[in-house]
Amino acid sequence: MRKIDHFGFNVKNYGILLIGLFINVLGFVFMIGGGSDDPNSFDEEALFSPVRITVAPFLIAIGYAVIFYSVIKRPSINSGNEPLKDEAADKSSKSQKQK
Repeated sequence: MRKIDHFGFNVKNYGILLIGLFINVLGFVFMIGGGSDDPNSFDEEALFSPVRITVAPFLIAIGYAVIFYSVIKRPSINSGNEPLKDEAADKSSKSQKQK
């Protein structure tokens, strides 16, 4: 049976995750606003601006895609984490060293 001595994320995965979260938050920040303090006035330009209608949802979708990629991406063997050790491989290497 294999013993797992690591967590699925490494430093690179966390970096990609934080980039995705930043892009996502930026999209939500772009979507904020457009309201008015006066209920009798309606500012159509502020409410239906291209940034609020097209750019912000696009950034949010891209942010979620980057977050999804950071979760799915497997850490590489040379990324600083120890690779999984197979017990059978350990036994065979020990027997070869003894010969």
